[in-house]
Amino acid sequence: MSTPFEPYDLGGIRLANRIVMAPMTRSRAYGPGQSPTDLMAVYYAQRASAGLIITEGTQPSVIGQGYPDTPGIHSAKQVAAWRKVTDAVHAEGGKIFLQVLHTGRIGHPSITGLTPAGPSAVRAAGQVYTHEGPQDFVTPHELTEEEIEETIADFVTAARNAVEAGFDGVELHGANGYLIHQFLAPNANRRTDAWGGSPERRIRFAVETAQRVVEAIGGDKVGFRISPGNPVNDIDESDRADMEATYTMLVEALAPLGLVYLHHMEAAEMRDLGVRLRKAWPSTFILNPSTGAEPTGPDALKLIEDGTADLIAYGALFLANPDLPARLAAGGPFNTPDRATYYGGDHRGYTDYPTLG
Repeated sequence: MSTPFEPYDLGGIRLANRIVMAPMTRSRAYGPGQSPTDLMAVYYAQRASAGLIITEGTQPSVIGQGYPDTPGIHSAKQVAAWRKVTDAVHAEGGKIFLQVLHTGRIGHPSITGLTPAGPSAVRAAGQVYTHEGPQDFVTPHELTEEEIEETIADFVTAARNAVEAGFDGVELHGANGYLIHQFLAPNANRRTDAWGGSPERRIRFAVETAQRVVEAIGGDKVGFRISPGNPVNDIDESDRADMEATYTMLVEALAPLGLVYLHHMEAAEMRDLGVRLRKAWPSTFILNPSTGAEPTGPDALKLIEDGTADLIAYGALFLANPDLPARLAAGGPFNTPDRATYYGGDHRGYTDYPTLG
């Protein structure tokens, strides 16, 4: 039986434990050109006792940014600023992957000056926060085949930049209704060419992006995140048969590429699908379990012990408890996350949560 607090070999990277800090957008990249700040370096270094840190979603291009004050990884200034973060985490003995996130149709021209782009010209229902307040999503520009190839190249460049910035690897964000997920979902991807239609064609963008990134930096440095059935950002995967066929094909296509992990963000009542995907996956399986409205809690560690997952990812609880592994080992107590400070702001609700003792 595996235990949560024992070391783990992640494709040759020695993790101190099996507890992962999940990627969480915090919108505090106030540096020049959406660069990480010194405060961000403090924030991540405080949480270096995680077996693995996965950073907040980081855009691979200007048009890939969907929210204010999120960091990028497409300029020399951003790479240099991220190096301060990775150096700080490594100095504390931690391991850190950069999550590469292109938000696709989720965003607004007031954020980047550009019309968001997606697989099809289908507007998402809902609003996005901007510095001018909440604004309705707009109809995205439908990517041409040439632009699809350019976008894949942006992911590759972002991965290379992440390695240059000192990251131990990257996670490709194929979840939560963003660009890769939009290609997977039939309501966001209405294409009739080789990039849309059947599940086989809808998975193509995800698979080719992963393959190209693996070719660039090595599979031992590449993870992939999915969230099948997650309706966030107006994704509709309610056709259970189509959804299961899509993700089964996706995992089968990703498996031979040699990725170091699959990160499954579980939707409600989807444990059975996760179990099947885990059995089909040849390397490390990270689970961010579904817990309803509550943050993932200590009980989730049982999913390591019973073999449901190799590693467990914690979001909000890690946000509020920089020493979360120690608190989990001690059985608590746990700081309560302050939702009012989740996005934007200063050190309050960011680097001022107390540690045990």
